[in-house]
Amino acid sequence: MAFVQFEDVSKVYRTGEVEVAAVRGMSLAIEQGEFVVVVGPSGAGKTTFLNILGGMDSPTTGRVLLDGKDISRASEKELTLYRRHDIGFVFQFYNLVPNLTAKENVELAAQICENPLDALEALALVGLEHRAQNFPAQLSGGEQQRVAIARALAKNPKLLLCDEPTGALDYETGKAILGLLQEMCAKTGKTVVMVTHNAAFCGIADRVIHVREGRADAVELNEHPLPASVLEW
Repeated sequence: MAFVQFEDVSKVYRTGEVEVAAVRGMSLAIEQGEFVVVVGPSGAGKTTFLNILGGMDSPTTGRVLLDGKDISRASEKELTLYRRHDIGFVFQFYNLVPNLTAKENVELAAQICENPLDALEALALVGLEHRAQNFPAQLSGGEQQRVAIARALAKNPKLLLCDEPTGALDYETGKAILGLLQEMCAKTGKTVVMVTHNAAFCGIADRVIHVREGRADAVELNEHPLPASVLEW
């Protein structure tokens, strides 16, 4: 059994009598320890896929399994525990608490889960232990995103989900963050799933899932992923 499985998953949003199918019969598999890029145009269903996998939304039909656990029919309480213990999130915007230091921001996540990493250890993984006592306003955009990644890693999650993590960064900083995510996947053995609209990122992934019109349109496996440093877009 694959580490992540979507089995004929659909998600329909209803507003009055209007129905919108954001995901339509999506089936896919992801193996443990892979760096996965989910790519597709705006409106293809990428964010809905990520929200379902992250336990922020539930499918209308179909099954979703992570490490053998069926989360598709979990209760709200079960989903809260799933998000707390099993999932680390990295978003386009860093969502750091401005009046807390980098270390304190990371400690926030470590306080709510079962087997957290030490905050300084997590900051060391992203090369920012020397900035532990700095506040977000004293950090560059790239450094703030590194703190956000450290915060996600501090939960010691089974799965790291990244939604357009370079979207608010300049070109060179964005490449550095992609390289860091690639490195974290190799170093920690975490499964990393990154959603993006940028097809240039496909070359760095172990597995590329192309999403179109709510479906997994195609899946590619890269035997020799490129280092993020060589990417151009």
